[in-house]
Amino acid sequence: MHSARRLAAFLTAMAVFAVDRASKWYIESKFDAYDTKHVIPGLLNLVRSENPGVAFGIFADSTSQHRTLALVAVSVIALVILAAMLWRIDRLDRLTAYGLSFVFGGAVGNVFDRVRVGSVTDFIDFYFGTYHWYVFNLADTAIFIGAVLMILSMWRTRNEVTA
Repeated sequence: MHSARRLAAFLTAMAVFAVDRASKWYIESKFDAYDTKHVIPGLLNLVRSENPGVAFGIFADSTSQHRTLALVAVSVIALVILAAMLWRIDRLDRLTAYGLSFVFGGAVGNVFDRVRVGSVTDFIDFYFGTYHWYVFNLADTAIFIGAVLMILSMWRTRNEVTA
């Protein structure tokens, strides 16, 4: 039973990684730096952007020669912790297990980029008027969805305990 759940979690994470890599490959092969394609005018663009930092461009402006190494090291530690949590999947409810799988797959996708080229390819640009959200990618989306699933699981568990 547990091995089937582990396999499902691993396959989910690898599917997230594969879709992320395919989307980044497409953007990297079809777009030059900062090329923009308007998908839904006034709402969504595809734009190739390289982020040497982390979420929301944090550390992107750092000039430290150790930035990439430090970010990879922290990311690898996080991946080991996530893998250990997924290994003990028998202790997790379904929402948490899938949430961790999404987070793990997305994190692997972004770490892969960082190791490969020292930055992460971002390309999804949501905006309204002149306000643009930070450009992100499908790995970031998977991490967000995974976090939401885990929050829903905690909320549901909390409501079951208090009922």
